[in-house]
Amino acid sequence: MAKRNTFFEDEKIEKKIDIKQLARTIKYILPYKKILLLVTCMMLVAAVVSLLPPRLLKLIVDEVVVNKDYAQLALVGSGMVLLAAIEILFTFIQARSMGKMGLTIISNIRRDIFERLQKLPFDYFDNRPDGKIVVRVTEYINSLSEFFSNYVMMFAIYIVKIVVVTVFMLSLSPMLTLIVFITVVPMVCIMFVLRSILRKMYTMHRLKNSNRTAFLVESIMGEQIVKNYNRIEINKETYKKVHGESVDMWWTITKRSRLNQPVVMIFWHVGTLCIYGVALALILGGNDLITAGMVITFTTYMSSFQDPLSQISTIIQELAQVCSNLEQVFETIDYPLGIQDKEDAVTLKNVKGKVDFNDVTFAYEEGVNVLEHFDLHVKPGETIALVGPTGAGKTTIINMLTRFYDVQQGSVTIDGVDVRDASLDSLRREVGVLMQDPFIFKGTVLDNIRYGRRNATDEECIAAAKTIFADKFIQRLHGGYEHELEERGAGLSAGEKQLISFARIILKNPSVIILDEATSAIDTETEILIKQALDVLIKDKTAFIVAHRLSTIRNSDRILYISNKGIAEEGTHEQLMARRGLYYELAK
Repeated sequence: MAKRNTFFEDEKIEKKIDIKQLARTIKYILPYKKILLLVTCMMLVAAVVSLLPPRLLKLIVDEVVVNKDYAQLALVGSGMVLLAAIEILFTFIQARSMGKMGLTIISNIRRDIFERLQKLPFDYFDNRPDGKIVVRVTEYINSLSEFFSNYVMMFAIYIVKIVVVTVFMLSLSPMLTLIVFITVVPMVCIMFVLRSILRKMYTMHRLKNSNRTAFLVESIMGEQIVKNYNRIEINKETYKKVHGESVDMWWTITKRSRLNQPVVMIFWHVGTLCIYGVALALILGGNDLITAGMVITFTTYMSSFQDPLSQISTIIQELAQVCSNLEQVFETIDYPLGIQDKEDAVTLKNVKGKVDFNDVTFAYEEGVNVLEHFDLHVKPGETIALVGPTGAGKTTIINMLTRFYDVQQGSVTIDGVDVRDASLDSLRREVGVLMQDPFIFKGTVLDNIRYGRRNATDEECIAAAKTIFADKFIQRLHGGYEHELEERGAGLSAGEKQLISFARIILKNPSVIILDEATSAIDTETEILIKQALDVLIKDKTAFIVAHRLSTIRNSDRILYISNKGIAEEGTHEQLMARRGLYYELAK
């Protein structure tokens, strides 16, 4: 297991344009190649049309204003109106089509990363704060949405405009065209350098935002602990620090970005003066080809030339940011599943409940084994209790059986079938786990009970709740079983949440049942009722119980004291108490 990243530690991200990351998006674009071709054609027409009005403006100045040829005014005016209508219509259609295509592409990427997250192994989530995972599927993809919806199309439009306007200018005057290039190209180079610096700052700002989001999510999830341990003021200071780093970086970006406008204005005015100066010199020198209309046309084209160049430099800088975001998104999509079905996976059926751990060795971190050469053989219908100090490996044993993690050496089998050879669907259908911290989803009580068996009827859900004695408190809720529960079961006591989770497992009716500290949040009276229900539930079924309460485990067929990477003591409650060893000390 890799070292866990935290909210106060920046993630390591490449800060360069990676063509491979961009190439990977082609598979998302290919299904829309017809739309892309249509948009490209419309874009070419719109780009050419947008550059024709300056030529018509030249006719108005030279023919109408200078030569008093008013007959052409109506014709030129009608032409300008027609061109404007064509440009507006084509631009609207292409923008709408490209926007829809871009959003669809991003929607597909969102779907892929969400589906991948559902399948990723636990170590992926163990190594990252929840907030930094959330940022990848929200903020990073939002920035990709803007790029694919706007920047891709604009980049192509700007390239076309630069080529077309260059051809137009050369056809009018190569001399004035050279002046435009001499003026605009250095400006773009300076802008490129400035934006290169800004791009690095934007990357740092994004990392600081990621840290801030991670801390926010952690604080929200640990809200009760924060208040209980009087950490409000400390958390305010911590947030002030992580938020301050983000704000300071943004303020630096703002100050640097303000340099863009003065640079553009300086070169714009220099270019305009140069065009006027050279044009005046040529006119005074007797050059009849240079007219007032041509000068006005060239100043217009200079703007049409420098804007695309400036925007292209921005898009190129944005590409680095996009590649960085794509890297993080694809890192999640490409993360090895590890825990997945084999091609010839076996479907577990009619499970009797024979469980065997054969010479199992496992470590979360390389070189730090939690279990070593662990052997355990459980008969069908046997109840096994696991006790011992925190971190000894009790939950790890459960994780091996459920395939939340895979063994590194040895094997775990159910009815002789290696769990790695069984399909995950059938394995987790036959093995039911009750966690210490039950999770309640937003929805009705019935929806939460039905969570593990979607086709269960309302009557079956209610029967499961009655079996676990949850019916009494559910009936007190407004709406009873149709009561809408809030996220994480807000408003319910810890015991009530656990009762709902118990009803889930009863409805699921697995062949092997695991209780991982599942009664720790339940009062003694409720525990007695649950124990009665569990006696019925686990009858003739294999059960593993991880618990500290003696009342929960003392009637188990075997109690295993887990310590020093294996089983330190084993026996019934009476046998272990008589031995006066580790279990005896724990019981005292």
